[in-house]
Amino acid sequence: QVQLVESGGGLVQPGGSLRLSCAASGIMRSIDAMGWFRQAPGKQRELAAHITSCLTTYYADSVKGRFTISRDNAKATVYLQMNSLKSEDTAVYYCNAFITPMTGQARDYWGRGTQVTVSA
Repeated sequence: QVQLVESGGGLVQPGGSLRLSCAASGIMRSIDAMGWFRQAPGKQRELAAHITSCLTTYYADSVKGRFTISRDNAKATVYLQMNSLKSEDTAVYYCNAFITPMTGQARDYWGRGTQVTVSA
């Protein structure tokens, strides 16, 4: 059974940095695109960053230049390095990955989320 588990969230001061990790576990045929979404209270979920299997990256304008997404296929893990954090970055961050399991159909999988709070 495939699952995603995020880690690395917490409380950080404005201007600080944080690195989120998301590890996929289970028997998988392949992991294609991976990304990080975030959702602030009362707001819709939005894509923060995305990375393909070919390492092409995409960033929301709001995080461009401050966040860096990367992946380690050997560890089945995607990372989000967040620098120069602002209060507006406060949200629950969710890991997302398009995965083909050993058995079953390929589909998007979601982690439970990790809280990031940016406050002085």
